[in-house]
Amino acid sequence: MLTYLLQGFVLGGTASIQPGPFQAFLLSLVARYGWRRAMPAVLAPLVSDPPIVAIVLLVLTRLPEQFLAALRVAGGLFLLFLAWGAWRAFRAESWSDEATDAPPPGSAIRAILKASLMNALSPGPYLFWATISGPILIAGWRASPSLGLSFLLGFYVALIGGMALFVLVAGLTGRIDPRLNRGLGLVSAVALFAFALYQLTTGLRALIQIF
Repeated sequence: MLTYLLQGFVLGGTASIQPGPFQAFLLSLVARYGWRRAMPAVLAPLVSDPPIVAIVLLVLTRLPEQFLAALRVAGGLFLLFLAWGAWRAFRAESWSDEATDAPPPGSAIRAILKASLMNALSPGPYLFWATISGPILIAGWRASPSLGLSFLLGFYVALIGGMALFVLVAGLTGRIDPRLNRGLGLVSAVALFAFALYQLTTGLRALIQIF
């Protein structure tokens, strides 16, 4: 059991620190609203991953290549939408002062839902579970359900904990120097735009090759 727990912990910790669209989105939330409002968004994988894991383990390997290509295009369009929002906030200089600005009602749920949608429209989680985590989970579950559950526990404790630490460090850095907070907003907007272009071009290229 310890072996599967450690495997999940290592993979989850690694995934939490790898640069990607989700980390860029978290950074945009920190820059715009502060780390307290951004923190609930780290729970998004707990909402978006269960159907992703189910799809991967049950049917993804049987679906045509068009599925991932279309998913990549849809995710790229949504990332463009998020990048535009981050850029507008940067131009408007709408950065919050966490010391006096309390989170409005429902802001945590909206952050989680938006982050979950972004995660679900990204091919990264599907590919990750199909090629790396999925086989480990299946092997552990077949040996004993407790082994599969210990892998999931280690993975999500490390993933959520790592992203929470990322949000906290980014938020505290911005509070030390407000200019850094504004810089985080610009970096997040540029990063989201770059990831959007990458997903769009890759997805469209794949669709062209298929058809």
